[in-house]
Amino acid sequence: MEAWMNTISPHARMVKIVKSSTLSGEWVDFDHVFTYIEQGEAEFILNGVKYLAKEGDIFLMPPFMPHIIRTTSAVPLIQYIVHFDLNYDDARSRWKVTSLIDEETKQISENEMVLADVVPVSHLRTADRIELKRRFLMLQKVFLDEKPNHFLVEKAFCIELLHFFFLGQEGEANQEGKLTKGWGLLEKSIHFINRNYSNPGLDNHTISKHIGVSTNHLSFLFKDQLNITIHKYLTHVRIEQAKLRIIEGNRSLTAVAKEVGFSSIHLFSRSFKATVGITPSQFYAAHSNIRTGG
Repeated sequence: MEAWMNTISPHARMVKIVKSSTLSGEWVDFDHVFTYIEQGEAEFILNGVKYLAKEGDIFLMPPFMPHIIRTTSAVPLIQYIVHFDLNYDDARSRWKVTSLIDEETKQISENEMVLADVVPVSHLRTADRIELKRRFLMLQKVFLDEKPNHFLVEKAFCIELLHFFFLGQEGEANQEGKLTKGWGLLEKSIHFINRNYSNPGLDNHTISKHIGVSTNHLSFLFKDQLNITIHKYLTHVRIEQAKLRIIEGNRSLTAVAKEVGFSSIHLFSRSFKATVGITPSQFYAAHSNIRTGG
């Protein structure tokens, strides 16, 4: 532990505050994700282990750790989120879309995975929460302003946030998560959906048949453990993939709709707006300057 602490040079890729009234979905990122819970409660399922998240909790997810999050409280969930690399790399510093997993982003050095075996959750005392939020907001301002030497200041704040994470683990037994009921079947289903979402004929029956259980049982597991239907999860995957392709900016919306498994542009547009809150064309306009290369 001491060795890597003495050698890291963090690079902040994204600093944001996310407020969600309802949230349910799975994410996988190629970098570290630091998440502080400012308000609300949620279930975090990390590699099949369920943690109950509440105000004052910090989650630290290393690269490629699948994380499913669903809100469980009446008040909106507010997350302070930082995406970062532990060690600066010039090529990686130009990657912006953190959930774009391809052959290039899959290549990762061993020194980026030193936190893979660390318990991914800690809980801060009230006084420490105040200090963490102050540091986070300062980091966000520096990140957005991009003034001279901002990279150096961002490194310092990232190191401080890591300090707060480990501070929250001191003096307390680490929060032990519970293995999610039926996780083996859910994991197989999620992987199957992620590999086959582009097939417009993919449905509950096809998925459950591949997994080897009844449609009713698989539907029960999705609702009971993830609080989401199989169809809604499939739609979530398709929309997330569509967003990545729209951001890339080299395909028509009709082509995007076909690539991610929608049978028509009309169904795609309707589903996209219902999920994201804006139309695909509005999303494209809002992200027209973002490209995977920087």
